[in-house]
Amino acid sequence: MASKDGITYRGEKDVSAEHVEYIDAKKPIVAVEEESVDHDDDKRYNKPPKTARELVTEILLVEDDPTVNPWTFRMWFIGIGMSVFAGTVTTINTFKPQSIHIHLVFVAVITYIMGMGLAAILPSKGRLGRILNPGPFNKKEHAAICIMCAASAATPEAMTVLAVQKLYYNIQPNPAVGVFLILSTQMLGYGVAGMLRRTLVYPSNMLYPTNLPTASLLESLHRDRKKSGKRMKVFYIAFAVLFCWQAFPQYIAPIMAGVSVFCLSMRHNLFVTNMFGGSMANEGLGTLSLSFDWTMISAHGNPLWVPFQTIMNSLLGYLLAIGCFMGLYYSNIWNARKYPFLSPNLFSDKSTAKKYVTYNQTAILNSQWTVDKARLEKVGLPWLSSSHALGMTTQNIAIMATVTHMIVWHWDDIKTAFEVVHISKLKKLLRPKEWDLKFWKHKETKISDEEAERIDPHYRLMQAYRDVPSWWFAGLWVASATVGLITSRLAGSTLDWWAFFVAIFISTVSLVFFAPLQAMFGFNLNVQPLIQMIGAFMLPGRPLANMYFATFGYNSLYQAKNLLKDLKLGQYAHLAPRCTFSVQVVGTSIGCLMSYTMMQQITTDKREILLAIQGTNVWSGQTIQRENSAAVTWGGLAKYLYGVGGRYQFVSLGFLIGLAVPLPTWFLHKKFPKLRLDYLNTAIVCGTMNILSHGTHSALLLHYVTGFISQYWLRKYRTNWFIKYNYILSAGMDGGAQVIAFLLTFTVFGAGGKPVPFPPYWGNNHQKGNYDYCMRDPGLGKKKAH
Repeated sequence: MASKDGITYRGEKDVSAEHVEYIDAKKPIVAVEEESVDHDDDKRYNKPPKTARELVTEILLVEDDPTVNPWTFRMWFIGIGMSVFAGTVTTINTFKPQSIHIHLVFVAVITYIMGMGLAAILPSKGRLGRILNPGPFNKKEHAAICIMCAASAATPEAMTVLAVQKLYYNIQPNPAVGVFLILSTQMLGYGVAGMLRRTLVYPSNMLYPTNLPTASLLESLHRDRKKSGKRMKVFYIAFAVLFCWQAFPQYIAPIMAGVSVFCLSMRHNLFVTNMFGGSMANEGLGTLSLSFDWTMISAHGNPLWVPFQTIMNSLLGYLLAIGCFMGLYYSNIWNARKYPFLSPNLFSDKSTAKKYVTYNQTAILNSQWTVDKARLEKVGLPWLSSSHALGMTTQNIAIMATVTHMIVWHWDDIKTAFEVVHISKLKKLLRPKEWDLKFWKHKETKISDEEAERIDPHYRLMQAYRDVPSWWFAGLWVASATVGLITSRLAGSTLDWWAFFVAIFISTVSLVFFAPLQAMFGFNLNVQPLIQMIGAFMLPGRPLANMYFATFGYNSLYQAKNLLKDLKLGQYAHLAPRCTFSVQVVGTSIGCLMSYTMMQQITTDKREILLAIQGTNVWSGQTIQRENSAAVTWGGLAKYLYGVGGRYQFVSLGFLIGLAVPLPTWFLHKKFPKLRLDYLNTAIVCGTMNILSHGTHSALLLHYVTGFISQYWLRKYRTNWFIKYNYILSAGMDGGAQVIAFLLTFTVFGAGGKPVPFPPYWGNNHQKGNYDYCMRDPGLGKKKAH
């Protein structure tokens, strides 16, 4: 390996000056002689990568050609078209029983075919050819398209808030207000993410493992066939197999989505359903069930890329959740037996084991959408399912455990993010004479190649490009905050202006702790309850205000984490930062418009199904129900339900417990380091327990088995195969599953018209009960067909 002018080349021989042709001094073109290049498929890797830095330098080549141009007609044409598609499909999937969002691998596959097609059919000669088709479809324009689509596909929390307003409160803001409200919440996160990229993107340990299959695929698609032929063969085989296979568990034989021997042998036992069922939403815990549906196996993170440490901690949380959930329900704590075993909904005390009655939250609100005490006394407090109450508690423990865990275990990784509030910089802000009023002319400070190499080898290659000035991100943040403040008032949020600024401040600080959890461990934790609790004490008795407070406090954090992930993908693909900035802004804008449009149509056409407890296997309101339940219980009834002496006081106490949970293992590790207690991440353990409180669970066993085989056995004992093929295999499986899922959604599942159910037979039990033949909970009523 040799380097020259900040560009790294690989080969058996060092690359000398004769092997590089220069157009000018600043734009080198790599022209390495064929005999000096290793065919990557023929290399041998015997030492398993132990660190994130070793992994990304073995999986992805550390080489770049800065002259490759991403700013092409093809990039904009395909990128905008696919962003419209991504924003539409993502919104539809929000209203599905199992929210399956578009994976970047799917986008990479489809757009590669489109890009190669345009390169073949567009004119390539003359002035028009140079504009429309300036050479072969390249990796950088391909990466730019993927990042644009990813920005469009991020589900806006503000969209779900508007859906709740429409379904439960019959409030519909003006369309322009709705669109700009969604846009402001998305862009707030972008501004925060950009200002913290030095801490949360550039370093090697900020791995973002979910990017590895996509980055590996982009690299393999655009390399010489001799270098990546075997890898692409693995990809194509995996893609084809999953494309054909997924039609069976998802449509033809849905029993394969959750095969339970216990349910098949004991079909009229509700205990068996609760313990072993799980092929349908909110059915059971799925213990020892076997799912052959890859989209369900990878729903909580593809086990081929989830780090082994995360898999093991998650498995511990899963096992603890099974014992706790069953114990609570059958001990009848919180009158658990009167309500569903699993459900995120609110229930009336009029419920019985044979008929569940949902809580009428509008009956306790006055015309200003605040809680009326007289009405509350008449209607009574709502009840939660025991699993939902415990899930909220463990989630709150996980939220605060993350803060403590990052401080005691990873302070060196996050401390640079707090330099902005260093005493010296605060003093400068108080001296107007030192203000840089011409900030738009400010040049970013360049660092040396040695320093950049220390941060990350891929980041060193990015020094060849002009960075995005920090004031671009800051300006975007200010503009978004202004628009958000205005539109939230016009939308009837009842949110005070001062509470708005408190919410966005909390999200900014929280990002420093929760983004590294996703970056280093591949674990995404929902911190919305923390924001809602703060809002509940600041804005008591106001569900709508609490919902908007949580939107600006949580959505900007959620969006920031997504954008940080995409910024890292741009670094792996060596895409110019200003190109990454541009396509993210465009993609986000398109996604906001499409999400609002589709939400309005779906909430009108599928209103009855979205308000039902279980829904159908095609449409489900569980996301909207969960959003509404949280708003009512936190915003309107927090002091009655979660305050000291309240029915669910342990939900709030979870925040205090979480602060202390990581400390015992930290102290023990300091005293007994050989026990390797640093491997235990209590935030992931507790966060996983909440996963079982709702959704489908039949695939979790194979999720953990697959992760163990990939991230432990293959990585340790078949290192060569792991490095070459593991992530490209992951890309192929996700790509094939995503393509067929999209086709089924728009052809037979009703997204493009009338649903076409597969004829009932032993493998398709949808008209009689649960797919896995577990007993249906009698309190849910009769099963609804498509």
